[in-house]
Amino acid sequence: MKPWKLLDAVQIPGDGGELQLSQRDTEFSISIVGEGVLMGSRAHGSEDALAELACREISDRVRSRVLIGGLGMGFTLAAALSHLDSDAEVEVAELIPAVVAWNRGSLGEAAGYPLDDERTTIREGDVAKIIKAERQAYDAILLDVDNGPVGLTRKKNNWLYTIDGLTASYSALRPKGLLAVWSAGPDRDFTQRLRKAGFKVKQARVRERDNKGELHTIWLAESGP
Repeated sequence: MKPWKLLDAVQIPGDGGELQLSQRDTEFSISIVGEGVLMGSRAHGSEDALAELACREISDRVRSRVLIGGLGMGFTLAAALSHLDSDAEVEVAELIPAVVAWNRGSLGEAAGYPLDDERTTIREGDVAKIIKAERQAYDAILLDVDNGPVGLTRKKNNWLYTIDGLTASYSALRPKGLLAVWSAGPDRDFTQRLRKAGFKVKQARVRERDNKGELHTIWLAESGP
């Protein structure tokens, strides 16, 4: 098997480390120096499930509007587009411009170049700022910006999972909107915070790849009428 080849490296804004994109044959990986692999193109089943479970709940809505926090390798976006109608709008907030460039380049082939879909709009910047600024704007908000309710790549991501952050997400959702959150593992305290913020909460446990590999957690939290 061929060795991994480093394609690019970039500093994560703020208190983050160095983010690296690597390739081996047709396989890609994104990692943080000193922390290990964040994601790989062969194991994206739970990212697909995040989008599928959320978009299935809003599939009957006309002109649905979805916000995705974190572009990653584009698999969550691609799955969302596959489960939404042609009149849907999907905004993707990505903090690191290089990640957008990677997805427009060779990495994009792995997920089928979902940035080229006319329903997709990229908003380069912090998803938290978008959530704070919006009121009853989205039918669903999908958060896959870190390792879960505790920030790994960037400590400022923690705000999204606090009561203040969850309350802001609640306000940014339309009636019976859905907040879907990906995590590497369960977190009982986060479930309680979701409920305290007013959400009706369900959880799903999904495998990272083809019903194999590690179990990841997805929260599906519905806002009120």
